[in-house]
Amino acid sequence: SRSAATIVGGLALGYDRETAVEFSFLLAVPTMLAASGLDLVKSGHAFTSSQFGVLAVGFIVSAFVAGAAIVWLLRFVRNHDFTGFGIYRMIAAVAYFLLIK
Repeated sequence: SRSAATIVGGLALGYDRETAVEFSFLLAVPTMLAASGLDLVKSGHAFTSSQFGVLAVGFIVSAFVAGAAIVWLLRFVRNHDFTGFGIYRMIAAVAYFLLIK
């Protein structure tokens, strides 16, 4: 994933875990905004005015939830390493390949 690549790249360059994770989140903002903006430009004509209101509420709620998740993860990374997450990802990858086989 993009976030894993940027975190591993930051760690390989000698940055601490918190800085690598923060950099990964900072890179996500323009990526997500650009992808969402492109999708809105391509399909925005299909929305009604009431649907734009729902879209705006969803955007605002997701921004607050994402901010809370970032704050929590940065606190978590200060005190924990990525070993548990790495093990989880390896188990998930094996399970995925066994299920699609």
